[in-house]
Amino acid sequence: MILDVSALHKSFSHLEVLKGVDLKVNPRELVFVIGPSGSGKSTLLRCCNRLEEPTSGSIKVEGVDILAPGVDINAVRRRIGMVFQSFNLYPHLDALGNVTLALQRVLKKSRTEAKDIGLTALERVGLAEKAKAYPNELSGGQQQRVAIARALALEPAILMFDEPTSALDPELVGSVLNVMRELRESGMTMVVVSHEMRFARSAADRVIFMDQGHILEEGPPQRIFNHPEHPRIREFIASIEH
Repeated sequence: MILDVSALHKSFSHLEVLKGVDLKVNPRELVFVIGPSGSGKSTLLRCCNRLEEPTSGSIKVEGVDILAPGVDINAVRRRIGMVFQSFNLYPHLDALGNVTLALQRVLKKSRTEAKDIGLTALERVGLAEKAKAYPNELSGGQQQRVAIARALALEPAILMFDEPTSALDPELVGSVLNVMRELRESGMTMVVVSHEMRFARSAADRVIFMDQGHILEEGPPQRIFNHPEHPRIREFIASIEH
């Protein structure tokens, strides 16, 4: 098992955002997390690499308890790739520079080795020919694909996507989803928070529905979308798909 979250709670002062979440993710699995805004989806992802400190509970990544005292959180984070809604690219670096920065600074790779890895990662997202382009010369979809390449270059065990297409114009969404689909086919383990329901239906192994800090239901996309047990899920899907 790559990710094992148990009894996870997270409060921001008096507001309890996660109320005892359990989540297990197996190798090569694409888990899709859906639910209304404010249900705790993004907080769950951010707790999984300690961008947010959980209030209580346990999180294991490849068997390592990442909340244990003395854990090397930077080593753990290298195993968890994160792709956010905003691309967070450095404007003064070209696409290759953005992808190779952490390889050189964090993994201490030589410039030549970092360049080789970076070009391979850009190729995986269909952007090898844009290696020398700066962020302001790229479309939003291309910038997001550079951000995915940057995460891939560190060879993570699991990739987490937090609303990766919500900042994009509709016609650019497809290129990012295609890359995610190809990653899934190549065996990458992924957890995706997104409102792209058609993608969830066609690509997810498992769909998790969160509401008010709880996981209400989880299962194969066919069942969650077509025959959910919980009326709240039926209501949510109907509201999003019309």
